[in-house]
Amino acid sequence: MQKVTLLLLMLCATSYTTTSLLDGLLPNGNFENGPKPWQLKGTVVTSKTAIPGWEISGYVEYIKSGHKQGDMLLVVPEGAFAVRLGNEASVKQKVKVVKGTFYSVTFSAARTCAQGEKLNVSASPNSEAYDWGILPMQTMYSSNGWDSYCWSFQAEAPEIEISIHNPGVDEDPACGPLIDSVALKALYIPRRTNANLVKNGNFEEGPYVLPKTSWGVLIPPHIEDDHSPLPGWMIESQKAVKYVDSDHFAVPEGKHAVELIAGKESAIAQVVSTQPSKVYVLTFAVGDAKNLCEGSMAVEAYAGKASVTVPYTSMGKGGHVRAKLRFTATSARTRVMFLSSYYNMQSDHSGSLCGPVIDDVRLVSVRNRKLA
Repeated sequence: MQKVTLLLLMLCATSYTTTSLLDGLLPNGNFENGPKPWQLKGTVVTSKTAIPGWEISGYVEYIKSGHKQGDMLLVVPEGAFAVRLGNEASVKQKVKVVKGTFYSVTFSAARTCAQGEKLNVSASPNSEAYDWGILPMQTMYSSNGWDSYCWSFQAEAPEIEISIHNPGVDEDPACGPLIDSVALKALYIPRRTNANLVKNGNFEEGPYVLPKTSWGVLIPPHIEDDHSPLPGWMIESQKAVKYVDSDHFAVPEGKHAVELIAGKESAIAQVVSTQPSKVYVLTFAVGDAKNLCEGSMAVEAYAGKASVTVPYTSMGKGGHVRAKLRFTATSARTRVMFLSSYYNMQSDHSGSLCGPVIDDVRLVSVRNRKLA
C-alpha cells in the first residue's frame, strides 16, 4: 500500500512538473546559450548539435544583437542572441507533451534580406512531419522589424519534435529570417454554455505571450477552427490578427483581446449552433489597445444575414464601447464574424499597422436574456 501511494505521488509530481514546463520558453528557447567558439565559422554554426537543446540542419547562423550585414543592423528582440535560417535551414527540438492535447508554438521572427520569406513550422513524433503550417512573412506589422507568430497542433505522441524551417530559395544562401524566443503552451478548448453560445468569447484562451515583448502575437491568416491558436475561432482573412495582453495593451475585459490590424483583410469568425426562427442577441466590446492607434475606426459584425457597423473614435489612450446585434436565426448553424472597416496606422509615423480591439463577445437567445 505504501509503495502504491508513493508511486501515485511520484506520478502526480511528474505530471505537475511537465505541465508547468510546457507553458513558456523551450529549453534554451531564446538561444542565449550558444555554440563553443570552435563550433563557429564566423557566424555560421558548423555542428548540428552546437546550440544546446537544439539540432540544426543547413545554413544556420548564430547572430549577436548589433551584428551588421552591410549597411543593415540586425536587432535581437530579447536577450543578446538569435539564429538566422538560410535556404532550407532549420532548427528543431524534441519536447515531451500529453498525447491528444492541443498546443500553441510562439516565436519571434524578422526578415533580413528577402521580401517574400515564409516559415514552415511543424510538429512530428518522428522524422516525418505529420502536422505543419506555412507562415507568411511578407507583411511586417511592427515598426521594430520584429513580430511574434504562433501556430498550433494536436500532439499525436507523448514526445514530438518541433521544427522551424526556412523553405526559401534566395540567391544569397545567408539571407533568411532571424528566429528567437520559441515557447510552447497547452491549449484548452472552452465549452459553450447557455450563458454564452460563443466559445472563448473573452479570448482568454490563446497562444503564449512572451512576457518581455510588447508587440503582441500574430495569429496567421487562413487558420481553421480545428487547429486554431485561438480556440473556437477561425482567421478568415488574407492578413493576420493580433493577440494582445493587458500587461502591454488596453484590454476591455480580462487579460486578453484581439486587435484587427489589417482592415477588411483582418477578420475572425466562429460558427455557432442556433435554432431557426429564434431570436438571438450578440454583444461585444470595441475599443483601442492604447498603442497610439488614433482616429476613426469601425468594426463590422455579422451574424448570418444580419450585420451592424460600430464606429469608434480613438484617442490612442485606451477605452471601449459596447455594441449589440439582435437577429433571427435562419438555420441551425450561424456564422458570427468580425472585421475592421478601415486600415489604421500608429500615430508615431512608424508605419506600424493597428486597428480596433474586439473583446467580451457574447451570444444568447432572447429567452435566456431578460434585457434583450
